[in-house]
Amino acid sequence: MDNKKYLKWYNKIGYGSGDVAGNIVYAFLSSFVMIYLTDTAGLNAGIVGTLMMVSKIFDGVSDIFFGAMIDKTKTKMGKARPWMLWPYIGCSVALAAIFAIPAEMGDVAKYAYFFIAYTLLNAVFFTANNIAYAALTALVTKNGNERVQLGSIRFVFAFGTSLLIQSITVGAVEYFGGGADGWRTVAIIYAIVGLIVNTISVFSVKELPEDKLTDENPVEKEASKFSSDSYPDFDLAENACPKEKKEEKYCFVKAMKMLFTNKFYIMICIIYICCHLYSSMISMGVFYMTYVLGDADMLGTFSAFINIPMMCGLLATPFLVKKLGGMYKLNFTGYLIATIARALVIVGGYIGNLPMMLIFTAIAAIGMSPMQGDLNALIAACSDYTYRTTGKRIDGTMYSCSSLGVKIGGGIGTALTG
Repeated sequence: MDNKKYLKWYNKIGYGSGDVAGNIVYAFLSSFVMIYLTDTAGLNAGIVGTLMMVSKIFDGVSDIFFGAMIDKTKTKMGKARPWMLWPYIGCSVALAAIFAIPAEMGDVAKYAYFFIAYTLLNAVFFTANNIAYAALTALVTKNGNERVQLGSIRFVFAFGTSLLIQSITVGAVEYFGGGADGWRTVAIIYAIVGLIVNTISVFSVKELPEDKLTDENPVEKEASKFSSDSYPDFDLAENACPKEKKEEKYCFVKAMKMLFTNKFYIMICIIYICCHLYSSMISMGVFYMTYVLGDADMLGTFSAFINIPMMCGLLATPFLVKKLGGMYKLNFTGYLIATIARALVIVGGYIGNLPMMLIFTAIAAIGMSPMQGDLNALIAACSDYTYRTTGKRIDGTMYSCSSLGVKIGGGIGTALTG
């Protein structure tokens, strides 16, 4: 991995701030859309959950589609940055629309309105923006430690935003009049803030030129390390990435094939699904706080016990990865701790011990933080591996696993809770 430094501190902070915009959408939607739809818009939670599940069918296709589109893009801004910039306008409009369902509509029209706005937000605008944002990790630096730093910084912003959204939203809705008017006003404010921050993030970094990202012929270069005498039955030069293959047109079907024959893509996608299945069900905790604990404001307390320890762990992750010389042991140990702690949170819930739930919630968050921080760097490494073995750079398509996993895991988790 390249040890040259490509980024200044302000590039890293600017890039990381992009997850403020992303989590304004994600945290607000995942934490509050269901309670808005049921308690304010008067819709049935089961039907809404089913519509969310159906919407995920479109999401599953659009993730890889937009990843492939990013890889084909060539502009002065680069490949990913245009796709991060312009679709967020659609994100802002769709987010405000979801929390502004007209009261005079009939129930069928309300369900249709929600389904269209929700699908456009998730399957089109947020997908394009989020994949492009994630892919920038591989496109702005080739330094492995910088990639871990970018992942850690972005998730500090992500969890900080989630903490803020979950802590202030209920009060903000009441401040702006409560009911439909309150939700609509808060959604519009969040949409505008997200649009501003996303734009700042886009222009805080620059993508590396194509010739700096790619070697002339990676497979041939790898082959040259060996002599043909050592492998008499295998002509390495002949099996290296030939010029004709390198110039072969890149299409959606071939991208799909490269992804689903790449075991690392599959594994990371499953990790994302599991993480966001859990996270989305936790985000529905507003129902638990309201109807079991009898205090909706407790969501802010639990959010603090999740997000503050998580941010502390994320800040330490780049140093621990560098010290340990890799990510595997740190990720494995952290997630083992997190799994045990999560089980003890459930035990605390059953026996009604609130302090126990909060303490083990914090421990689980610390254990979970290393993988959150270096997962983007893992995808970048997998993307580099794909390039070395196929001769094709498909960073955008590779990073579709992050968006695909978020959508499938988040959609299933929210729908099951509904």
